Amino acid sequence: MANQEENEIRVRLAPSPTGPLHVGTARTALFNYLFAKKNEGKFILRIEDTDPERSKDKWEKNIIKNLEWLGLNYDEGPTLDSDSKGSHGPYRQSERMNLYKKYLERLLEEDKAYRCFCTKEELEAQKEQQIKNGEPPRYTGKCRSLTEEEVQEKLEQGKDFVIRLKNVDHNRGIKFDDVIRGEVEFESNLLGDFALSKKFEQPLYNFAVVVDDYKMDISHVIRGEDHIPNTPKQILVREALEFEESPKFAHLPLILGADESKLSKRHGAVSITEYRKQGYLPEALINFMAFL
Repeated sequence: MANQEENEIRVRLAPSPTGPLHVGTARTALFNYLFAKKNEGKFILRIEDTDPERSKDKWEKNIIKNLEWLGLNYDEGPTLDSDSKGSHGPYRQSERMNLYKKYLERLLEEDKAYRCFCTKEELEAQKEQQIKNGEPPRYTGKCRSLTEEEVQEKLEQGKDFVIRLKNVDHNRGIKFDDVIRGEVEFESNLLGDFALSKKFEQPLYNFAVVVDDYKMDISHVIRGEDHIPNTPKQILVREALEFEESPKFAHLPLILGADESKLSKRHGAVSITEYRKQGYLPEALINFMAFL
């Protein structure tokens, strides 16, 4: 970790402010909160608002208000008055862009990443061909071989690009010990050269989250099992950035509806706001989430 005190437990909830606080996210918050309290650690709220079109201030406020209503008080993070509490901020990703740019530039300089100028149409055609051939869809590395002169020419032409990580060892097994599930392994050749950022202005999830967890000294990442496929990518990013010890991962089962699909609006109320309007008490919701 960047500056973590020895054995200090630091966990985080990192929602995107694109809608009201979902009961599944609230349940993840509950387990993070309880784990931090049990171990005399810190519970951090981080707002992942790198998508400027979908991220709204009203949803950030909704998240904060409903966490407070549930009694899941965090030790560090943004507050309702647009300020923050804690010493590891900023706690909104939109305020951390210079930090992401610094690490993206470093990866490019060290030849661990490259600019990819492939269009959406080219990528879609590539994907369709791979599926037709019975191969897993992944980027083929077409733009890896561009010379500096070719890259500069495309930049001067104003062509859009994404920054991709060079997934160097394609025959490697990427393993991690999940606190809940034990050892999990992925084949690196299934990942391809995945994207880190759209230009420098829009860092993508699997890049930004690694930088943030490192700089915020996160010791344990407790999140839903739908994030398991993201974990090997984040391990590769962390290694490329030469960050120190990785946080421990714990992937929680998701809340399912009666039809055993992921809980959604078609199953009924899914946001904490809806439960509040129906008259539920915070204690009742906490009890409900704890025993799911």
